[in-house]
Amino acid sequence: MASTTLTITVPDDSEGVRLDRFLVSVLPDQSRSQIQRLINEGQVRVAGREAKSNQPVKTGQDITVDVVAPVDPVPRPEPLPLPILYQDHDVIVVDKPAGMVVHPAAGHASGTLVNALLHHVDDLSGIGGEKRPGIVHRLDRGTSGVMVVAKHDAAHEELSRQFAGREVEKEYIALVWGEVMAGRRIDAPIGRDPSNRKKMSSAPARVRRSREAVTRIVRAEHFGRMLTLAQVAIHTGRTHQIRVHVSAIGHPIVGDALYGGVHRRVPGDLRAVTHLERPFLHAARLAFTHPNDERRMEFTSALPDDLRRVLNELRERFDPALHEP
Repeated sequence: MASTTLTITVPDDSEGVRLDRFLVSVLPDQSRSQIQRLINEGQVRVAGREAKSNQPVKTGQDITVDVVAPVDPVPRPEPLPLPILYQDHDVIVVDKPAGMVVHPAAGHASGTLVNALLHHVDDLSGIGGEKRPGIVHRLDRGTSGVMVVAKHDAAHEELSRQFAGREVEKEYIALVWGEVMAGRRIDAPIGRDPSNRKKMSSAPARVRRSREAVTRIVRAEHFGRMLTLAQVAIHTGRTHQIRVHVSAIGHPIVGDALYGGVHRRVPGDLRAVTHLERPFLHAARLAFTHPNDERRMEFTSALPDDLRRVLNELRERFDPALHEP
């Protein structure tokens, strides 16, 4: 579903009113929480600049709001393939396929992880919002790998606390352009790119409001100086974090068109990467404390076939001894 951009001019009698309250008064179909979410996501601009909920509006200011058409508030179960790694009365751990959106949103009212969960899981409550039952973290549409989902309010609250408190261990496998060394730490705040609403950015000059983000390269396998297969740990969970950070240091993820990872001309030795139909990024490991009995739990996911084929071909080209049948 498409979004609609509204332009509102502040009248005389609204001088000094908080931005979120003003917008609620002129957009009666949007709740205050919805308005605040739009502001936090950078969908509201005052005089062309990103805004804050509590800033006062001024007479004559032009405010633009990108309002997304609503989707069905109650997602329906769909019999979609969904590998389940583990489940009990409190949590379910899944291996999300690439290409699957996590929850219903504009343009993706069906075919999501939530739709699949509602089909495969009988005891999933409507926590986290009706459109996102049990979702405590996300993977991008093009990213495959391990995710944990809460089955009820108490589990959702505890897992959310662990994610916020950086108690959850998250490791990914990424193929990036160039030569990146193990031990590299990228500590750069991330915010929404003001010129492209689909992108995030870590460039201070471009982003007015950003949040702390830390990424670390744990291990690295090099293909000459042209490609690096990196094991990546993230200590925070910002939108597009790994994609933004490795691109910011000049090593975008192979196949990531949004952040400069698609090259028109590829040397013959690297021809395997032209088979990719998505970014080479996979959530390979997730460790957390069980929200009920406090067991430390760890789950891993092997590279899916599309990424494994590319990697095998690269290894065979650069070192036949490393090829995996």
